[in-house]
Amino acid sequence: MSMRALLCHMDIVLSDGSTADSTRTSGKPARLNLGDGSLSAAFEAEVAALQPGDKHRFTLSAADAFGEVNPDAIHHLDRTRFDAAIELTPGVIISFTAPNGAEVPGIIRDVAGDSVTVDLNHPLAGHQVTFELEVMQEL
Repeated sequence: MSMRALLCHMDIVLSDGSTADSTRTSGKPARLNLGDGSLSAAFEAEVAALQPGDKHRFTLSAADAFGEVNPDAIHHLDRTRFDAAIELTPGVIISFTAPNGAEVPGIIRDVAGDSVTVDLNHPLAGHQVTFELEVMQEL
């Protein structure tokens, strides 16, 4: 497959109809790199033939969108590993530094005594999602 990139406005809609994310909110279209392995095969198949000006809506299973929930990405950490100023309540998102130096968002799922449960799965892992794309330009 040849490498190409599309600049798209994208809304990500959950099965209950709520919008999980939208590039229109920030006013910054997303760059989709086709052919480099960064997108799932199912996602690439949906967008491969799109051209500037096209609008396309499609739904992907969790496995083809952001992946299934990986239990190995849920960690129980001691409260002492967190800065005292950080609010440790369920739903709070904290940035962690991965071994490779990348910043990874983690969601606090539970706090019990000195044990803090952190979920490093993508917030949309395990969810079927609908993508609403509008191709702005080919790069």
